[in-house]
Amino acid sequence: MTNLYLVRHAHSIYTPDEMGRPLSKKGLLDTKYINNLLEDEDIHIVISSPYKRAFQTVEGVANHFNLEIEIEFELRERKLSSYPIDDFEEAITKVWEDPSFCLKGGESNKIAQQRGIACIFKILEKHKGKNIVIGTHGNIMVLIMNYFNARYDFDFWKNLMMPDIYKLSFEDNNLKAISRVLIN
Repeated sequence: MTNLYLVRHAHSIYTPDEMGRPLSKKGLLDTKYINNLLEDEDIHIVISSPYKRAFQTVEGVANHFNLEIEIEFELRERKLSSYPIDDFEEAITKVWEDPSFCLKGGESNKIAQQRGIACIFKILEKHKGKNIVIGTHGNIMVLIMNYFNARYDFDFWKNLMMPDIYKLSFEDNNLKAISRVLIN
């Protein structure tokens, strides 16, 4: 079995700089819970989105297991638009209602999901039989999970915690189970 621990990043401080947005004080404290939850999981590899908040969220796990964090650009958050959005709720609802719809300069659910899934299959091929922590983001994480099971949808995304962890267990490229790693 190959186990992927998809870790949605902890709470971050909002800035328009998607790449450099850091964790908040609360987010930094929450990374200790993640470390505690995963310290007994025999982690072999830690991969992260290039975004600082995702990297910071899994950094303690990598340190615990004395691992370097591999950066995987394709695990970045979905780009909603290249322009500021006046009504985030309206925009995010619309892209989830129509998987092919995208705002100007943004990614549709379909395109973002294809990007995320291609990356997941590449990871599964490269690291077969390993336990892998992946620092990522809510939208792309749920789009990846949705590829395997439609129950992971917009309503599911709206109820994610920050941080949150889901373990996906695979035999080859076949998903066998999804379970939540409970956060205190």
